[in-house]
Amino acid sequence: MSAKSSKSSKSTYKDAGVNIDTANDFVERIKPLIKTTARKEVVSGIGGFGGLFRFDTAKMKNPILVSSTDGVGTKLRIAQLMDKHDTIGIDLVAMSVNDVIVQGAEPLFFLDYLATGKLEVGKSVQIVDGIVSGCRQAGCTLLGGETAEMPGFYKPGEYDLAGFCVGVVEQDKLIDGSTISINDRVIGLASSGLHSNGFSLARKVLLEKGRLSMTDTPAGLSRPVGLELLEPTRIYVKALLNLVKSFNIKGLVHITGGGFYDNIPRIIPDVCRCVVSSGSWDIPPVFSVIQEIGAVDDHEMFRVFNMGIGMMMIVSEKECRDILDRLEVLGEKAYLIGSIEKKEQGQPAVCFSEG
Repeated sequence: MSAKSSKSSKSTYKDAGVNIDTANDFVERIKPLIKTTARKEVVSGIGGFGGLFRFDTAKMKNPILVSSTDGVGTKLRIAQLMDKHDTIGIDLVAMSVNDVIVQGAEPLFFLDYLATGKLEVGKSVQIVDGIVSGCRQAGCTLLGGETAEMPGFYKPGEYDLAGFCVGVVEQDKLIDGSTISINDRVIGLASSGLHSNGFSLARKVLLEKGRLSMTDTPAGLSRPVGLELLEPTRIYVKALLNLVKSFNIKGLVHITGGGFYDNIPRIIPDVCRCVVSSGSWDIPPVFSVIQEIGAVDDHEMFRVFNMGIGMMMIVSEKECRDILDRLEVLGEKAYLIGSIEKKEQGQPAVCFSEG
């Protein structure tokens, strides 16, 4: 020990901005919430070094694990501007579980990462409450997570989120688009709004160019901008798991960053193209408001945003009507929005047709 050290000059972690007692209190506060997401396969409780999950291998002959990780992008800024944090966790779960289900996999468990400058227990509990809600909607368990208090790294009130999901699918039930063929039909499942993509453009248009505040309600919207933008991402897991048990779902497309133009080609064979019928579904007003204020052209809108379609299904013409009927029973608003055609040399993988 240095001869210059004295009792009055001792430093502590708390003095540096990290309060371990507060972190422990936070964990105790969220334990009852997390417990509500537990599946029967969960072995461990919250607080261990790692989450334990016993997978029943007898349920599947050739199980394939499917994993995904994602965040919610600059939608976090809207939550922070609104000081409303109880739904952003739903978005976090949705972005990963919707990516897992497109391959036919059932989400098993989810983990979260929350980083902030100073841990505010009340706010953080709200965030986890949203994550718990998302896990319930997806039928997966919140198996664990990490809360990182990083003073000096984030500005006061700021935080970041990341999520991680693991699911499982029987090998012969894997959905990879390989059986998609000419004359197949494209079904679009309605989104709940922007979901969690395109917020950098939305904020620039609405808040900077349009000079709108979070509490303004511009012409075309029925509620304030802040609430419109914070509408949680729709989780499609339970409806799609129901469908794959009864129908041959050839392909699924989660419409996230890249919109129609970049996401659809990820699933259809190179010899095919997707022809989307313009006007075949209802586009939520928020997209029209963004397009008008920002003078954004159609191509950019359909490349950045989901435009009211959060998930696409490619199915056979024969099963299309029955699938649409089932989706209605399941409470999903769905539309027949296009078809798969042969792609000639030089044609784009995605195009739009009138009518």
